[in-house]
Amino acid sequence: MSISSEEELAGMQKVSEAVACTLKEMRNYAQPGMTTKQIDDYGAAILADFGAKSAPLLTYRFPGCTCISVNNEVCHGIPTDHIVLKEGDLVNIDVSAELNGFWSDNGGSFVLGEDIHHHQKLIDASKEILHKAIFNIKGGVRISDIGHLIETEAKKRGYKVIKNLAGHGIGRSLHEEPSDIANYKDRYNQTRFKRNAVVAIETFISTASTYAETLNDGWTMVGDKGGFVAQHEHTIVVTDGKPIVLTEMNGIWS
Repeated sequence: MSISSEEELAGMQKVSEAVACTLKEMRNYAQPGMTTKQIDDYGAAILADFGAKSAPLLTYRFPGCTCISVNNEVCHGIPTDHIVLKEGDLVNIDVSAELNGFWSDNGGSFVLGEDIHHHQKLIDASKEILHKAIFNIKGGVRISDIGHLIETEAKKRGYKVIKNLAGHGIGRSLHEEPSDIANYKDRYNQTRFKRNAVVAIETFISTASTYAETLNDGWTMVGDKGGFVAQHEHTIVVTDGKPIVLTEMNGIWS
């Protein structure tokens, strides 16, 4: 969507607060020994307290309120009683929701407890690259140039990017135009960011894979060549200068 009034900005701020607070609280709540279903139920209760509704459930009838992906899972992991989290797991939580007709999206990867498997370097790279990408976005900038920046920064650190997962427009529904804010330079994409547009920018930084494949459950995605992936995501409003990071209170940069 394009923000055209103070009321629309306020609506986006309110739903963004809901998803950002939910993500932050879920991350703080998660402990070894918990199931991903327990953590999802906790997040569902927080969203409900805000009066917000799960976006993947509303849009796709996803079998959970949030997406929780563990270790080699890239994204869209289904919360379940069968997955018990362990010390050192690489966990990704993605929270998106609708509130009063406005939609927002955010996510983040983190290490559960001690970093015994040495995932923190990958996580830090994803956070740093997202920050650099977002603060290079303003009206008139080519989407492909931001993709080029993300991939270049990943390569500098010895990583790859997942090419078939991307950021997207958002606001009045979960996925809007521009629909493909890729993590690499797509030379066929001549689209530019527009001032006042609301977009969800996300990194998919990978140790080995460049494409994500869907498992037999129809949802969970894993890398085509294995390894691990860190994802971080903010919903922002594009301006002629510094963007407005609507979900900044999720604390992924803290």
